[in-house]
Amino acid sequence: MLPLAGAVAVDGWISHRNANAMASVVQDRLLLGSARMVAEQLRFEDGVLQEHIPPAALELFESGDVDRIFYRVTTGSGQTVTGYSELALPSATPQPEIPHFFDTEVRNLPVRAVAFLQPVLTEPGVQPVLVEIAQTMRGHEQLTRSLWLHSMVQQLVILALAAVLILFGLRHGFQPLLRLRDTLLAREPGTLQPLKFEALPSELAPLVGAINEYARRLDQYTRAQGIFIQNAAHQLRTPLTLLNTQVSYAVRTTDVAGLAESLAAIRQTVHQSVRLVNQLLTLSAAEAHNPDEATGLAVRLDAVVRQVLEDLSGQAEAKGIDLGFEMACALPTVAGHPVALREIAMNLVDNAIRYTQPGGIVTSRIAGSPGAVTLVVEDNGPGIPLDQRERVFERFYRIHDRDSGGCGLGLPIAAEFASRMGARVTLHTPATGHGLAVEVTFVQVVDGQAHAEVASRGVAKGPAGGLR
Repeated sequence: MLPLAGAVAVDGWISHRNANAMASVVQDRLLLGSARMVAEQLRFEDGVLQEHIPPAALELFESGDVDRIFYRVTTGSGQTVTGYSELALPSATPQPEIPHFFDTEVRNLPVRAVAFLQPVLTEPGVQPVLVEIAQTMRGHEQLTRSLWLHSMVQQLVILALAAVLILFGLRHGFQPLLRLRDTLLAREPGTLQPLKFEALPSELAPLVGAINEYARRLDQYTRAQGIFIQNAAHQLRTPLTLLNTQVSYAVRTTDVAGLAESLAAIRQTVHQSVRLVNQLLTLSAAEAHNPDEATGLAVRLDAVVRQVLEDLSGQAEAKGIDLGFEMACALPTVAGHPVALREIAMNLVDNAIRYTQPGGIVTSRIAGSPGAVTLVVEDNGPGIPLDQRERVFERFYRIHDRDSGGCGLGLPIAAEFASRMGARVTLHTPATGHGLAVEVTFVQVVDGQAHAEVASRGVAKGPAGGLR
């Protein structure tokens, strides 16, 4: 309605200009008609100009408003024959039988005047006579106002009719949307069933479809979160129950050796509980990780992996595991966030160390291919059967949990961070035929220039383990 009202206002201004122009045209035609009637009555008799102002020439200006009419007849020599001498002559010299309109004042009243030069026959020849007719502006203003009001009444009627039609159309057209709103407001909290409507307008079908699709995805997300919370509660309940039992035993025992054994067990349980909580927090951070934060970041993957291996070298040494690193990519620069890359490498290497038997081998390898960089974490542990390689990405799912201290979250965390970065995680059996190799393929920022193997072996494999 605001644009329509604005259009009516603009049209009102234009209509007023048009009405004023129309009133001026009407007034000028009346003035010219009156001047011609007076000019046709002029003649010379015995060398004297005989003027006769016919009543019809002045009756043309009759209107509801009283207008004053002024006239003047002047000979070519400038002598006023009849009329009002205070009526000014035109500033320009009129041409014969060509009207000249102008605005002036008579007795302090604004008037519109016409000057008409009429050739009149005389005995010596033709003598021009100037006829002037002037009218005050009351009739002009009244006609302008009448024309403008008539136009504005039409415009306002159209605006009112448009308002009624728009109101009716909106109320009728928005009924399905209002019903959809009422249906959504009436739903119970937590209800995620699809919306069902009969005779749904085609315009609302995409909206309802989008709402249903969002409800479906939200339902999946809620179910996954619910399962995650249940599993997390179960995983935390077990060590806490065990911790309560261990503490109770330590309180009751009077044996020094038994007390020391209980305290060691309590320490181990607390350590596992802390690790479980940290991994839960890490998984939550992986789910909330925003890939846009890594836009434009180029990270050297080899530097991240080397730091992770250094951090975990003590854990590997404790189990006598030979921890190695190999690189077959000149510039392993990938697009990603340093924290996310570190969590991927940390969880893969930590998993390999935990599930590999003492004295085993864990090797991290970086390889390059056109447009991609691959991180491979390979071990010679028990491996994962083919029929269970999909399930290991489920949270809290463990195959070899005896003495591993694992929580079943290492691979899910790595897979979650990798998917957020657009990377791909695959599992396969190493060329040796036993163990497990986890590959993560990242997008490369700078293409590798050479693929010659550059292997780094700092410490030879041996019972003491360590980083090679």
